[in-house]
Amino acid sequence: MTLSRPNRMQTLGWLGAGIVLLWILWLLAPILTPFAVAAVFAYVCDPAVNWLAARRMPRAAAVLLVILALGLLLLLLLLILAPMVYKEGAALAQRLPDLLELLNTRTRPWLESEFGIVLQLHVGAVRQWVAGNWDTAQDVLGLLLARAKTSGVAVIGLVGNLFLIPIVMFYLLQEWPKILDYLDESIPRPLHDRTMALIGEIDSVLSEFLRGQLSVMLLLAVFYSIGLWLAGLRFALPVGVITGLLVFIPYVGFSTGLLLAILTALLQGGWGPLIGVGVVFTIGQVLESFLLTPYLVGERIGLHPLAVIFALMAFGHLFGFVGMLVALPVSAALLVGMRELRKGYLASHVYLGDEDGGSQA
Repeated sequence: MTLSRPNRMQTLGWLGAGIVLLWILWLLAPILTPFAVAAVFAYVCDPAVNWLAARRMPRAAAVLLVILALGLLLLLLLLILAPMVYKEGAALAQRLPDLLELLNTRTRPWLESEFGIVLQLHVGAVRQWVAGNWDTAQDVLGLLLARAKTSGVAVIGLVGNLFLIPIVMFYLLQEWPKILDYLDESIPRPLHDRTMALIGEIDSVLSEFLRGQLSVMLLLAVFYSIGLWLAGLRFALPVGVITGLLVFIPYVGFSTGLLLAILTALLQGGWGPLIGVGVVFTIGQVLESFLLTPYLVGERIGLHPLAVIFALMAFGHLFGFVGMLVALPVSAALLVGMRELRKGYLASHVYLGDEDGGSQA
């Protein structure tokens, strides 16, 4: 179908308006963080609000209840993890010389004999540095508070964003049905059915991925916390929770958690905790790969782990923190678009061959 000149001009005008809008969003990326965070949380929490509203609870009350529950959960998580992470960091700094001494006496001879690598760690200098700076390190919280006083504008901006997120989230969840209706009315009528089908498929891919991944994260956080505790690892709870939460980023979460657990086990001394860490993380990886992810996330979604990593890095590089938040929604949309392009390609004459001229040499 050939478009007339007015239609072509109108199409180019709308395309130019879309490009300008994307450019404006790119310029405003630094101030869009609370809105992007609120939009992601609103998308994840909307089913809970709809469930409460379907049971005759006023939507405003349902939205408020869901936001309060989410806020209390995040606050509880912060209150549990922050002191433990601080205490573990202090213990790691204090016992760093002992860890280096262990590497010097056990690892260095093995590296020299097997690989010819000569490694010498100056434990005395590190021990002297830790002893000289231990009092300052102990008062790191006071130093952070003092620096916060001198960076008043940044602190005000951070606090403002933290207060703005639940407010934006409330209005988004409250107006979510109206927003969807407005978007539905804005779609050109000839493209309405096909566009709604694509939007529904994008929503299906994204919601199944996000909500399934959240289930995997929570289950793995519980598993690693209990497993590391049974293995006798100190600070099993923060290490387990951090590992479970970082599983959202494929490979990075597992590697970070394993490294933290190994460091903690080495600082405790003995082979028991170290062997326990190896057993727990091996079982956890098997559970994640062959049970939790296939059944809770689903292989049919098609968001390959490498694609997730690339999307997070690429959008984070282009748009900062906001880019990392929108990386997965955009990836889901691109995935659906690529599926449609593939369907069109497989049904085209380019792939099937020209019926009129296909037999000619």
